[in-house]
Order: sequence, then structure tokens, then C-alpha cells
Amino acid sequence: MKTDAIFRALADPTRLRIMRLLGSMELAVGEVAQALGQSQPRVSRHIGILCDAGLAERRREGSWIFLRATSDEKGAVPVRSDIARLLARSETLDPAFHEQCEADRAKLAEIRAAREAQAQEYFANHAHDWDELRRLHSSDEQIEQALADALGGGRLGRLLDIGTGTGRMAELFAERADHIVALDKSLAMLRVARAKLQHISADRVEVVQGDFTSLPFAPDSFDTVLFHQVLHFANSPAAALYEAARVTTPGGRIAIVDFDAHQHEELREKHAHARLGFAEEQMLDLLDDAGFEPQPSVSLDDGEIGIRIWIARRRRAAERTFG
Repeated sequence: MKTDAIFRALADPTRLRIMRLLGSMELAVGEVAQALGQSQPRVSRHIGILCDAGLAERRREGSWIFLRATSDEKGAVPVRSDIARLLARSETLDPAFHEQCEADRAKLAEIRAAREAQAQEYFANHAHDWDELRRLHSSDEQIEQALADALGGGRLGRLLDIGTGTGRMAELFAERADHIVALDKSLAMLRVARAKLQHISADRVEVVQGDFTSLPFAPDSFDTVLFHQVLHFANSPAAALYEAARVTTPGGRIAIVDFDAHQHEELREKHAHARLGFAEEQMLDLLDDAGFEPQPSVSLDDGEIGIRIWIARRRRAAERTFG
């Protein structure tokens, strides 16, 4: 990629604002347009210029297109991190630019908060029939057996079940774990989980309210971290996995059960899904970026939408490639 193309791409205030928004997370193009207060066609043109210059990359997911800053390792622009640092520095030197970027971030936070509220309302309304809803898409029995097989027959140590829902996974693996923390953001879900787990002694299981983007635990707290059909609710799966890596012990494992990539757009509105599943390469990249050493997935095609199981080990300090 030519240097002049990079600087031409950055020679526009709107594109600078887009790059600042992309500095911390992957975004849907519609989110970028809403945050900037501009039409989606206009924003798409700006995004096309950034992508052509190698500063950003697009990924289609159903009818939505997601945008992320190109990584230095995989992209054609090894100076992307330098550009990100320069823009951050520019905010400290240019009050007008800082004010505009702050307004953009505040608007984006409002958009995401509204979506979170919609999802939480859905969870509250469906807490008692959550297990039954999952069965519309897959066979729980087959998935649970495949997950148990993928984790092997050994002990799981301290287990964190993120997005525990009804507490089914915590119940399933209670005998193999030294201690279980069942975490969910929804109070309605936690009430159901407490009822399901009440037969397990209190010294072996905790039910905790919390958000998977800001886990209320110290670093290196868990030997095994589990996301069971949860990650597709994340606006930023990368942020959720970075948090999971933070609380996983070096050498500990993460297990993710989720939908394979699909085109069922109705799940966004009907069941509050933020992402339409995950393709194999996409998930392996997410795990690798978060500091995990992923294994190839296990694929289950027993339902209308396929299910995949990913197991990955957190890299030890000497192996880590992320900051």
C-alpha cells in the first residue's frame, strides 16, 4: 500500500472520526453512521476509502457489515498502530477534535445502551423458558455431550460460566469443578439459575450478577471459562474475549459453544442476537487476538442452525503476543 494513499485517506475530518471510533472496537457500519449523525451511504463512501487504503477492513454478516481497524500483523499497513497513537495524541492538542470525538463516543454509547436495554428486556421476558427456546435451534443433549467430550475427562478447577442463563451448564459440570461461579447480567435469569442450583452446596457454587465486558474478578482467577450460546449477544465479541483472557489463569482454558455463521436475520429482532453466529476463521482470529491458543472447532449440524464448539488455552506469559 502506497504512503500517499494512506495520507489521502486520512485527509478528511469524517474519516479521522471513524478511525478514532475504530480504535477500541469493531463496529457495524450502521452504528458508525448513527454515531456520526450522517447518512449510511455517505459513511459507506468514507469507509470504502479507508478500506482501499488498508486502514480498515469490512466483514459481511447477513445484511449487516462490520468494520474494524486493520491489524498490524495481518494488514498491509504496519503503521496502523502509529496512526492510532497519533490520533489519540491529536485529541490532547486539538480541543475541537477532542470535543467532536467525545460526542461521537457518547452517541455510540447511547446506541449500544439502547440495544443492551432491549436485550435485557428480552431476557427478563423469557427467563423461565430459555432452555426451551434454545431447543428450537439445536439438540441440547448432543451439544452437552460434545462439550463434555471436548473438555476431556479431567478436572476443570475453578469454573466461570459466563452468561449462565438458567444455570444449566453450571449444573452439568458441578461434579467436575472445584468451584463454580455462575455469572449473568440479567437478574431475572439469575433468579432462575439460583433455583436450578439450590441443590449444590453454597461453598461450591456462587451466583453473581455481572457483565461479560467488565468481569468483577481479579486477573488469573479461573482455570476454565465457559461461554455457552452467549457470545452472539455481544456487541463486541473481541472485548468479551479479552476480559475472559484477563481472568483466565495462564495455561487455563476457554470453551465457547455458539452458532455457526448463518443468515437468519430474524434472530436479531426476535431473539436479540447481536451477531449471526461465527465462522471458523473469524472465531480462531478472535481467540488468537485475545491471547488464547485455539484448537480447530467441533461442528454439530443437528439443528436448523449449526453449532460449533471451540476450545482454546490461554498463552503463558512467555508465549503471549498481545499487550
